[in-house]
Amino acid sequence: MSKLSLDRILQSQGFGTRKYCRALIEDGEVSIAGVVHDNYKQTLETDGLVLTVFEEEWVVREHVYIALYKPANFECSRKPSHHPGVLTLLPEQFTWREVQPVGRLDHDTTGMLLMSDDGPFIHAQSSPKRHVPKIYQATTQDPVTDQLVAQLLAGVQLHDEPAPLAAQTCVQRGEHQLEIVLEQGKYHQVKRMLAAAGNHCSALHRSAIGTLTLAELGLEEGEWCFLTAEQMAKLTPTS
Repeated sequence: MSKLSLDRILQSQGFGTRKYCRALIEDGEVSIAGVVHDNYKQTLETDGLVLTVFEEEWVVREHVYIALYKPANFECSRKPSHHPGVLTLLPEQFTWREVQPVGRLDHDTTGMLLMSDDGPFIHAQSSPKRHVPKIYQATTQDPVTDQLVAQLLAGVQLHDEPAPLAAQTCVQRGEHQLEIVLEQGKYHQVKRMLAAAGNHCSALHRSAIGTLTLAELGLEEGEWCFLTAEQMAKLTPTS
């Protein structure tokens, strides 16, 4: 981002229109290192810049990379239709800077959801060519059998797919529990694969993407965090 005027910096961080950001600055609502900066034309180096706006600290970031522990009954859409959107779980600034989900989880599916305002990152993470494993915990309506596990590992045919889809790994975790690892990321894939194998998915949770687990992030349902460089590196394919 390099050097920008203070009003442009605030606008880039999602604090509102440029006119609104200028008003914030002139009203003395913006400070840096405890010093109020009320000249919106002032240019500042953005690298490592920390602003205090409305008495809350914000690290200036060119792009944001976020992990959210998505609860049930939230839609992964900027324009939700039947349930609240996941953006309502984040500060309003992220809506202004057009943060969006990386891929989607069904409204009733819980677990790790990545979000960003970096278009190339979103495209790369969503691309099936990357083969990034995603780990799901599935609760089944009927008891899990060895035959079910074998079917999911061998591949099941979905009506709109040219070839059978198989789980990378599939392990029984309980009478009605499966841990399934997928790479493809097709629409409703876990649910449709279980249905094609003769069972039904009654609950679904995504616990990891790549080698980054929800557990290591320490988030509770509805909580979010910025991803560190080390955590971002775990989102790349392992092979």
